[in-house]
Amino acid sequence: MEDEVKPVRQAQRRLTANLEAVVRADIVKPMDVGIIFAISDRKWVNPTQVVPNEKNELVPMRTVTGWRVCIDYRHLNDATRKDHFPLPFIDQMLERLVGHEFYCFLDDMFGYFQISITLEDQAKATFTCPFDTFAYQRIPFELCNVPATFQRCMMGIFDRLVGEIMEVCKN
Repeated sequence: MEDEVKPVRQAQRRLTANLEAVVRADIVKPMDVGIIFAISDRKWVNPTQVVPNEKNELVPMRTVTGWRVCIDYRHLNDATRKDHFPLPFIDQMLERLVGHEFYCFLDDMFGYFQISITLEDQAKATFTCPFDTFAYQRIPFELCNVPATFQRCMMGIFDRLVGEIMEVCKN
């Protein structure tokens, strides 16, 4: 992050009681497993946003099938120096898979949460919601450099195997 950037502290966004319940339910699991922790008095504070999981997105009237909690890290992402580690092209990965008899996929839904945030940067990944302010100890999906960080980590672990017997792609 650039040294001359002024931290942004945003207020929480107003949510209906129904959406507050969605946020509370979404926070319980990461809190229980130590991915997030309650924190106070931070320079960077980012609001939560609840967005619909939609079905039939091209239809003018939307059918909401559920809700997804996101954190609005736009100001933090704007202030972050971008990591340009190369991400794979899906079409090239698929071309390398042609002709193989077996395929296995690992669902790494919580793959990002396996990578720690440095102690001094945890306060920047702070978010607020109607009932508390939290910070991530593990990298959350919404930060701009997370895909590159994850790819770099996986390439470091599986370097000799990538392109030979496996592919790594976080989409």
